[in-house]
Amino acid sequence: MKRREFLGGAAASGAVLTMPAFLSGCGIQRAAAVAEKTPENPFMDWFGVDQATTARVMSELSANGADAADLYFQHSRTNYLTLEDGIVSSASSDIQQGVGLRVVIGEQTGYAFTEDLTLPSMLAAARTASAIASGNKVVAPQAFSAQGAGDLYKTSVPWSDIGIDQKLPLMKFVEAQAKSMDEAVEKVAVFWADQDERVMIATLDGRLVTDHRPMTRVTVTVTARRGEEVQSGYSNIAAREEFGWYTEERLNTMVREAVDRTMVLFDARRPPAGEMPVILASGASGILLHEAIGHGMEADFNRKGVSIYSDMIGKKVAEPFVTVVDQATIPRERGALNVDDEGNEAGRTVLVEDGILKSYLHDTISAKQYGLQPTGSGRRESYRYAPMPRMSCTFMEDGPHTKEEIIESVDRGIICETYTNGQVQIGAGDYTFYVKNGWLVENGKVTAPIKDVNIIGNGPESLKRITMVANDARLDTGGWTCGKNGQSVPVSQGIPTVLVSNMTVGGENVG
Repeated sequence: MKRREFLGGAAASGAVLTMPAFLSGCGIQRAAAVAEKTPENPFMDWFGVDQATTARVMSELSANGADAADLYFQHSRTNYLTLEDGIVSSASSDIQQGVGLRVVIGEQTGYAFTEDLTLPSMLAAARTASAIASGNKVVAPQAFSAQGAGDLYKTSVPWSDIGIDQKLPLMKFVEAQAKSMDEAVEKVAVFWADQDERVMIATLDGRLVTDHRPMTRVTVTVTARRGEEVQSGYSNIAAREEFGWYTEERLNTMVREAVDRTMVLFDARRPPAGEMPVILASGASGILLHEAIGHGMEADFNRKGVSIYSDMIGKKVAEPFVTVVDQATIPRERGALNVDDEGNEAGRTVLVEDGILKSYLHDTISAKQYGLQPTGSGRRESYRYAPMPRMSCTFMEDGPHTKEEIIESVDRGIICETYTNGQVQIGAGDYTFYVKNGWLVENGKVTAPIKDVNIIGNGPESLKRITMVANDARLDTGGWTCGKNGQSVPVSQGIPTVLVSNMTVGGENVG
């Protein structure tokens, strides 16, 4: 099938779908579009990339020798919708399709990609990638062992079969709910994204791995006015889920969170500036764990000696009640993966256990250099990029304290609840985060909402300064995306309520 023919067929695809019950009174017609479903392996079914073709390309890729080699086929379609003032202000679809070819010889990596899945184009890309150097001759596999996809995020109706006529009623419901929750709300915007992604990975050791990766996210932003004062806030939810995941309860919870975050800002003030204890609220505060600490535990930074943790394996990096985990096998989470982008089984990696640094996150290359097995952490943004060690779902486990005990222990400090902008120096872990919503704590009690706060610190030092960890750990449901070396991938993150004994707070200077 030619690319133009494929795009036309994909645009027409659909499926029978029942309208959610809570939308039945909205005057929306039920969808009844029926078309051929997207096959589980579009590369073989649509483009004829069978095992013989794959073997031929692998032979060309490894012709000059290889310690490792892989072909990463990807087809993804992402749809975007924006609803503002009751009107769809934008709608777009983005289709990515191609194959990335990688060969590794010693410390050298050759990489090439092509959008053209014909044999001549793939062979030409293979020759480009293999030109990096000469190594030991290898015999490429002539047949591959097909490995079935996992079941962490199966869907009954793929996103490629869901039309705008099904999505728009949900967006209008979100808008109406937001406007009804407070009369001060004067503007609502709803942003929708869904993705249907298929990957196929062939490896030099003869494995052929496929994965069908769904993704969806809805964001609502709220603008409210009291007199001349205007405030705004937002909330979003995201997961590797299907259309039925968007229940009335789930959407209402998201909308209520966005409205509450916005309205509390009218009564919030900036806290006093200076050094003080900081309580990181459960859930979204996992952004600090991810950015300021997690990146420093990715193996490539440690192999190059960039990370402060490069010589800390087996050493104490936190108090005994601190355990940090990266786990890709949490069903339907945004950061979940059945297999990583090298075809290795994804799993659970304990980075810090009882305060001791136990492991880094490894892809195939770093694992070999450390003499270890990969942790299933090789990830890439798309077929255009080579993989590297990345986080998936990163979180701190429950501790021995309660949220109430932590608050009662603080004489003067703040609680950080939601975050917007931030900057992190990955190697050293120095960070600055802007806190959108938070609370002032005085004499062991929450006394007032705060806003417009910068917190400044160092990730490894903050990890050492965690003196209390509560038993309320949770992953944040927001649509987090991690950037590293120019590549972006979806992730999840979370944390219990945590007390950092000392941190720099950029608030108001009081005399």
